Amino acid sequence: MNRTEALRILGLDEDATLDDIKTAYKETAQILHPDRFATNKKLQDRATEQFKNLQEAYECLTSGKGSRSKAGRAASTTRAYTPASEMEARLAGIAAARTQLVSQRDVVYDERRNGLVMAGIGAVVAILFRKPGPLLILATAGVTAVVWGIVQAVGAQRTIGTLNEHIDELNKEERRLAEELDDM
Repeated sequence: MNRTEALRILGLDEDATLDDIKTAYKETAQILHPDRFATNKKLQDRATEQFKNLQEAYECLTSGKGSRSKAGRAASTTRAYTPASEMEARLAGIAAARTQLVSQRDVVYDERRNGLVMAGIGAVVAILFRKPGPLLILATAGVTAVVWGIVQAVGAQRTIGTLNEHIDELNKEERRLAEELDDM
């Protein structure tokens, strides 16, 4: 992983300072931590993968592997720390976290749609083959598909609700920080 890719993962610009990197990492780590998705194995697995990428990016930027050239380092050491730069870094971290959550939500929307389609197909099969006889097995399979599809859709809807809550929290925090930044 190179510096540019690591900065992109953290939602930072090329001129990010070490403090900017640390702030963006802490905020994004809180949002993407796999424990926040303990109720959904698929989301937890995805969050784990993204969290590993986040850690790799942070390690790259703080270990010296992703450091700037000597001229870039000299410029960063003379750059003064300001509360505004910290807020900008936090805003960038929030934007990166929101992007991740929206991607996760899109995956769950697909899961919900697939569950609803499965329930619909299962209902059609169950209705078509409901007469006694050898095809009754297909009706049973159709009923099973209906139940599975409904369970899938309901579970996905709950996860979508949770992700929307997290996205709303990020939006509120972003508005609050933007207002503070404007007041400076």
